Amino acid sequence: MSPKAVLIGLPGAGKSTTGRRLAKILGVPFADSDQLIEAREGRTFAALLQERDEAECRQLEADVIAAAVRDFEGVLSLGGGAVTRADTRAALAASGAPVVYLRASIDELTRRVGDGTGRPLLAGDPQARLTLLADARDPSLREAATMTVDTEGRTPGQVAATVAARLHELSRHA
Repeated sequence: MSPKAVLIGLPGAGKSTTGRRLAKILGVPFADSDQLIEAREGRTFAALLQERDEAECRQLEADVIAAAVRDFEGVLSLGGGAVTRADTRAALAASGAPVVYLRASIDELTRRVGDGTGRPLLAGDPQARLTLLADARDPSLREAATMTVDTEGRTPGQVAATVAARLHELSRHA
């Protein structure tokens, strides 16, 4: 048992919105790792990041994701920094689930996240913070991904349809 697809990317890439649409197309449930953490801990991941150190939060996130890739059969969206941990990348690889890197330019991501409200890691200057996050996270995102889909200038519905078509092609060749 493993997810039909796992969506990864930087904040603003459209992981949750696209994930919901993709799940609908595939007729499966949708889960977001941040929501799974909130259900387990009783507070949002953003609140946890403000209360605890980032390493502790990332360990909690890794534990929740490891359980989800083992037990969840729908579309799973991961928090933007989840794949920075080697154990999370290993769990994704071991699951055999398609891992889809949703990618967009820094300008597009900045437009989508606006002033970064509700996103502690983007506080202050979202564009500068996104640039730093992209530089730090892109190697891990590329390593974890089994496919990359450009979301630049595309609606979540268009991106979900593209991912669904690519998943269909993968299943035909499996």
